Amino acid sequence: MPEFSVLYADEALLVLDKPAGLLCVPGKGEDKQDSLSSRVQQHHADALVVHRLDMATSGLLVMARGALAQRVLNDAFAKRQVHKRYVAVVDGVLASPATDWGVIDLPIWLDWPNRPRRIIDPQGKPSRTRWRVLSQNVKEQTTRLELEPVTGRSHQLRVHLQALQHPILGDALYGMPASLAKANRLLLHATRLELRHPVSRQAMVFSSDPPF
Repeated sequence: MPEFSVLYADEALLVLDKPAGLLCVPGKGEDKQDSLSSRVQQHHADALVVHRLDMATSGLLVMARGALAQRVLNDAFAKRQVHKRYVAVVDGVLASPATDWGVIDLPIWLDWPNRPRRIIDPQGKPSRTRWRVLSQNVKEQTTRLELEPVTGRSHQLRVHLQALQHPILGDALYGMPASLAKANRLLLHATRLELRHPVSRQAMVFSSDPPF
């Protein structure tokens, strides 16, 4: 398992680059105890979880140092004051939207019989994703997208792109055989993070290039 990278560290804030395939927090069972948070806490005992990335997703993630910083950052996420961008490669050639950014505005609901899968359902929580085309590969029949989740639902980007019939390559939960065959991992990476420092309130921007 690749090791995580620390992009920034001070007395209140850690910004990390998570590898694909690593849980953010320990799961149930002895085989799911290795996680980003447990690894980080070996070096920074006061590190606390603020948000998560799916196990299969790589990229930027924030942890707080201490309960006060955690409360401030949790509040910033809840008020949508933290802005995230992702890069994904999806199956098929997706045409650019009429405007610079397209919007997927579809409610997401937990698929109870098949959890942890999510589905598009009218009774689900309002969910909104902005997207734009970065490049198209006609030969491979793939499209590279930049994604901005306006809301923060579990699996939101993966479910929304499946709803467009352009699942993210390598997505074992929402993909089809064709999209699974085109990648050996989920091609989704948290590439940009904008937030205010929990203590100084300074505006901060972090970036991480996708490894695909």
